[in-house]
Amino acid sequence: MSEDKKKVIKKSKIEVEVGLNEDQVPTSMKWRAEDNPEAQDWQESKGMLVSFFDKESRDTFRIDLWTTEMQVMEMDRMVFHTLKGLSESYAKATGNSELAGQMQQFALYFGEKTEVIKPKKEGN
Repeated sequence: MSEDKKKVIKKSKIEVEVGLNEDQVPTSMKWRAEDNPEAQDWQESKGMLVSFFDKESRDTFRIDLWTTEMQVMEMDRMVFHTLKGLSESYAKATGNSELAGQMQQFALYFGEKTEVIKPKKEGN
């Protein structure tokens, strides 16, 4: 990659605020991003899954949090959409459409099994 492409021309901040109870369990969660024109104010959330890939160690650091309000059916929905998004991101980043397609199939299977989506009928 050329040095011009690496040059930082702008910075943007994403903030997350987590409220914890006396047992250090998340009870509230909100976020905001400077570059989100739709939402300049804090956005309420019940859960988040964040991964950072470390440049030096080449390992992944994850932050998976959900509030005490999050129901199992909501977690199912969040995981389903995350799996779908990961398969799309993987396809775009790697060009490996075969493996991305298999990931997408698993996402659909997960969605059907958790009843987030309706099962496809045979022949459709």
